[in-house]
Amino acid sequence: MPQVEPSGPQYDYMMAEDRFPAMVAGFGAGKTEAAVLRSIIGKLKYPGLNRGFYEPTYDLVRMIAFPRFEEVLTRLGVPYKLYKSPLNYISIEGYGSIFFRSMDAPARIIGYEHADADVDELDTLKAGDAAEVWRRILSRNRQKKPDGKPNTIGVTTTPEGFRFVYQTWKREPGPGYRIIQAPTESNPHLPEGYVDSLRDIYPEALLQAYLMGEFVNLTSGTVYHTFSRELNDTDAVEQRGEHLHVGMDFNVQQMSAVIHVIRDGDPLAVGELTGVLDTPAMIDLIKDRYPEHKITVYPDASGKGRKTVDASTNDLALLRQAGFAVEVDSSNPSVRDRITAMCSAFCNAKGERRYRVNVRRCPSYTACLEQQAYDKHGAPDKTQGLDHAPDAGGYFIAKRFPINKPASIGPIKFSL
Repeated sequence: MPQVEPSGPQYDYMMAEDRFPAMVAGFGAGKTEAAVLRSIIGKLKYPGLNRGFYEPTYDLVRMIAFPRFEEVLTRLGVPYKLYKSPLNYISIEGYGSIFFRSMDAPARIIGYEHADADVDELDTLKAGDAAEVWRRILSRNRQKKPDGKPNTIGVTTTPEGFRFVYQTWKREPGPGYRIIQAPTESNPHLPEGYVDSLRDIYPEALLQAYLMGEFVNLTSGTVYHTFSRELNDTDAVEQRGEHLHVGMDFNVQQMSAVIHVIRDGDPLAVGELTGVLDTPAMIDLIKDRYPEHKITVYPDASGKGRKTVDASTNDLALLRQAGFAVEVDSSNPSVRDRITAMCSAFCNAKGERRYRVNVRRCPSYTACLEQQAYDKHGAPDKTQGLDHAPDAGGYFIAKRFPINKPASIGPIKFSL
């Protein structure tokens, strides 16, 4: 049989025995080739069992999948028969079939079953659609293997922002979910000048996705653009009896708090409370989780007139009655000043990173800092639910680490 010479990431993906490996790759990194080879190798390993192969549309099945499978099977000397529309499958005599399906009509992923599957460009779908497709493919993946090994589904995709693949494989991976990232330059078979041509046409943020295979915000500028999951990370946790500084945002059923300590003059986010029902529930959670700490809350100033619970006492009064110190001005700082304070704290004028976040203990806060973008009007987008935790952290930072604006010196008087 002819030899195949995959790149390192291609080989890792093709041979991965994890239940759900994902090759997240830059343009030209060879992800579709790896998907085709993984599918064929897996098919030949289990004669008599079926396999599924999924593309975003039937046009891509016809234009991408069919020609690639025919080319690779021919190159490997494997006899086959291709049955196009409406059946859409390849039969390999003595080995079973590979079914080809589109992901643009999830309701049609019915009426067949396979032992393993491969999904190409999953992240080009909207997150909700991708989740629905994933569930349906899982339901088809049920033929029992003779050696007792688990059924697998491999995914190959270009990172398309913080969508389904990011949420499922990067942010909160479950057992068996493995991510293999493949930069474009990992493919040794690219023509000379290919990488330079990408650099010529894409801005830096998109190059991180389309050249390096990294997850970045692709829709518009991120609000907290100086924040870096790696550069701003810390392992710090609160120490017994340490003074805690709690930034808090009031939203009914979506209250958020970010827990900070201050060490050597620098703020450190060491915990979070998100999705909390109302202020009394938040108070109970803080007291339960941090019973031996002095608590100072830096809340949304609108809490003086807002009630997250049906009671006669406003939210700021409830915090004070609970024994917490409350630092709040008569009004909130402007959105611009709060965001500028946050961005400056993450990276000051000297390029030093002083505001750090324990990303393992603050997963929601971290994700929101990475993902919240500006809307078409140039304001921070509030339609995705990504604003609550950053607002909470921002009230603390803007109060304790504000931007020091140059003071006006007023008019200058001359005497003659």
